[in-house]
Amino acid sequence: MKQSATLSTTEKIVRYNAGRDPERLALKYRAIASNPFSFLRGTCHLFFEQLPSHPILQEAPPAWICGDLHLENMGTYKAENRLVYFDMNDFDEAILAPCTWEIVRLLTSVLIAAPALSVKREEALALNQACLHSYADALSCGKARWIDRDAADGLIDTLFKQLEGRTRQEFIENRTTAASKHRAICTTRGKALAASDADKERVHAWMKQYAADKENPGFFDIIDVARRIAGTGSLGLERFAILIEGKGGVDGHYLLDLKASIPSCLTGKTPYAQPHWASEAERVAALGARMQAVAPAFLQAVEVGGKPFLLKGLQPMQDRVDLQGASAHPKQMTRLLREFGAIAAWAQLRASGRQGSAIADTLIDFANQRKNLDALLEIAIHMAERVERDWRDFAQQCTAGVEALVDLSTERAIT
Repeated sequence: MKQSATLSTTEKIVRYNAGRDPERLALKYRAIASNPFSFLRGTCHLFFEQLPSHPILQEAPPAWICGDLHLENMGTYKAENRLVYFDMNDFDEAILAPCTWEIVRLLTSVLIAAPALSVKREEALALNQACLHSYADALSCGKARWIDRDAADGLIDTLFKQLEGRTRQEFIENRTTAASKHRAICTTRGKALAASDADKERVHAWMKQYAADKENPGFFDIIDVARRIAGTGSLGLERFAILIEGKGGVDGHYLLDLKASIPSCLTGKTPYAQPHWASEAERVAALGARMQAVAPAFLQAVEVGGKPFLLKGLQPMQDRVDLQGASAHPKQMTRLLREFGAIAAWAQLRASGRQGSAIADTLIDFANQRKNLDALLEIAIHMAERVERDWRDFAQQCTAGVEALVDLSTERAIT
């Protein structure tokens, strides 16, 4: 799985991010240089390039995976049925791969995040064991479940309760400012940057065409467009926050997320052949809908200016469990990691038997081989050590200036 072995960690990162928006790419480089967990989030391509050649990673049954599972890639979202669920929420890297690839990245993220969460190493190892065993239990059960408001408990239940009183109007007001007769997306709170006139014209033209065949085209009338700042791995890709009229008035407006789709960074790294997709956005939309309990509101693959984009309702960052608070409650943290492990298994079961993935019976048989799965705990330790070494190397390079690395990424795109 190792590629470009002669290249340094920094050179691999610069090459992977070539051609991205320099302003947001600088934000990404600063973020991943700041701490190991952000580095893990923003360098998924490195992680899977460096997986060891272990049988548990090479011979596990094929499954659809989100490809970038970590502690902050799960949260609540409003689905197309208008109900709220807690589930995986990012499928940009989704791909057909050995089912163990998903869980080993999640286990690694626990070890990497532990110091910042004031979780001792022994406790982090115990959390990983609880997570892995829950994954195996859920997979061997063979039935995909889900977590909604009624099924939530512990810290996830606390999150649901925190969201009960939030209204769409409050969310819109938090993300926008009053400007003359209309509202505008706020670009001073670290969530968005101003969009150029050319970008606005392009999004307006696309939206006009998109809304033309809708029952109520006026619902999609654009009020404002901005470049969205969100995530870590995707920072620098074309991404827009779009404020639309909706039902009218601040309490009726909606915010949409329009994000460019590129090939999964796992492409060419898995031992399994991939099916053909009409576009990369179609891959992300189809696999997200397949693996989640219910698809998010507005989820759709679209084309903007001849390029694939993913459209969905914009989700607020607050819809994640407060992990800082969780570390002070070991029992609750253990319960949370068990839920995370189960969610990973449920997603694979929902997508089982589809376009090359193993059927549920094969996944059940595999999950019953508990001793083999335990090897993932040691592999996660190995990967965490590798991630921390790579982070230190990159952070050292960034001391000379992030702008220089951004310029290198721009040069790589040109050449």
